Amino acid sequence: MEKESLMIKRHSATAIFMHWFNAACWLLLLSTGFALLVNPEMQPVGQWWSRLWNGGIGPLALLRLHIAAGLTWVVGYLVYLTFRSKTEALPFIKEISSIHIDSDLLWCMRKGLWLILGEKLMRRFHLDPSLPPQGFYNAGQKLVAIIAVACSVGLALTGLALVFIAQRGDVTLLLQICLFLHFCCAGLMAIFLPVHIYMAAFAPGEGPALRSMFTGRIPLEHVHHHNELWYAELTENHNKQK
Repeated sequence: MEKESLMIKRHSATAIFMHWFNAACWLLLLSTGFALLVNPEMQPVGQWWSRLWNGGIGPLALLRLHIAAGLTWVVGYLVYLTFRSKTEALPFIKEISSIHIDSDLLWCMRKGLWLILGEKLMRRFHLDPSLPPQGFYNAGQKLVAIIAVACSVGLALTGLALVFIAQRGDVTLLLQICLFLHFCCAGLMAIFLPVHIYMAAFAPGEGPALRSMFTGRIPLEHVHHHNELWYAELTENHNKQK
């Protein structure tokens, strides 16, 4: 296949929509969720954040906004899974769960050193900057995706429990457990979401991948250099069609 200036499809329109729908919901949920933490010992942002939201719309409206955003997020994904489970959701889960311990761990280690030291400094320290071949998603993307999926399921289940079981007075222990798990899942996402944003939007060489989340298409040349295993698969499929 000719690589020069050739654009290929990477994401469907529904996948792009769900990506940005998820991003919008997550930012709103994290923002309002942190604002709901009025206990100074549990507030990772600062009391000023809670005072800003509570002073602006009030604590009751803040809670309702958080719940409404969460329910919108859950319903949106239920609709998506209903219509795109076989064609998009299940293939996505299969792709991110295809972990190759040796090569993926090596990719993460070398990519981290490359971002911190740079290629020239790595070579000066006699460190190999080359990255193992990657598929449709690289090891870092798969790691973040697995954490995001696990935390999303945990947040959805515990969030629904907190909303619909809280009215009963005999399940205090269950609610405490749900609240603890809810905080743990949100905390993990609060850590990994900025890493994902940096790697997708600001890391050198990732511009084409970021633009593909708007256009759905990516240069074949970029795939050749960053996703060698996927490129080999595309080449094989192309040759079979001849």
